Amino acid sequence: MIKYENGKFVGYVNGRAVVKTSSKYYCERKVAEMVEMAVTAPAPVVSEYDINERFGFVEQMVTMIADGTMPSAIITGEGGLGKSYTVYKALERAGLKNVTNMSMFEEGTKFLRSKSYRVIKGYSTSKGLYRTLYECNGMTVVFDDCDQVLKDDVAKNILKGALDSFSNRYISWMADMRDEDLPKSFEFTGRVIFISNKQLESIDQAIRTRCMVVDLSMTEEQKVQRMEVIAKSDEFLPEVQANAKEEALAFLKANIGRVPNLSLRSLIQVAKIANRGGEWRPFAKYVLSQGA
Repeated sequence: MIKYENGKFVGYVNGRAVVKTSSKYYCERKVAEMVEMAVTAPAPVVSEYDINERFGFVEQMVTMIADGTMPSAIITGEGGLGKSYTVYKALERAGLKNVTNMSMFEEGTKFLRSKSYRVIKGYSTSKGLYRTLYECNGMTVVFDDCDQVLKDDVAKNILKGALDSFSNRYISWMADMRDEDLPKSFEFTGRVIFISNKQLESIDQAIRTRCMVVDLSMTEEQKVQRMEVIAKSDEFLPEVQANAKEEALAFLKANIGRVPNLSLRSLIQVAKIANRGGEWRPFAKYVLSQGA
């Protein structure tokens, strides 16, 4: 269904706003695509574990990676609900140092590799992956929203060697290297964590079966459940009054299904608006509607 609201075309699927645009043609096309996806997509798997239990499993998995008990893990699910934050906090609690930005450290600073982690974001070629694993050997490597390495066939073959649970894991690059600082093969002793917004089923089975996996896919209701836990943390928006956070949560609960792209960012926006006081709800509703 398409409605013309406040000067823009708004497309709805199953009662939920999914697109807002000034182009009627674009709105019609996106609604048609969403309807087709809804028809052809497999029915979601209902987990017996609620969303906060699954976030607890993430912390347990990351701890096992950090202490070397297991070599790899994959955490999937929609963005904006704290996957990365949970992983980084768990690594720090396990005593690992973030050495991603080497410019922060004095030249010659020594690191215990088994107690260090590095975050890789964005695009990476298969050769770039090989170099990263070599340079970070012995560390925990976190690929955060770096989904290209999960698509490329050469990269996937490199990962199969790196992610196996065998005591000796060897990685090879048999193509023309042209980089004298890189060997054609080496034993990988590090650990790997993938954080991805991709659906779990879209990740290569050979990669999935080599890793511990947590799927953090959520319904709208589960997103709000997760927000309730996050909002109670002293680290979450300390400058915002507690009653404003509670009112913002209640507002999102009352508008489940009507907030496009519901995420933690939605809660942050509404909480800050509510913190100003006055008749804030119409303004919050308008601001959220622009996020389609």
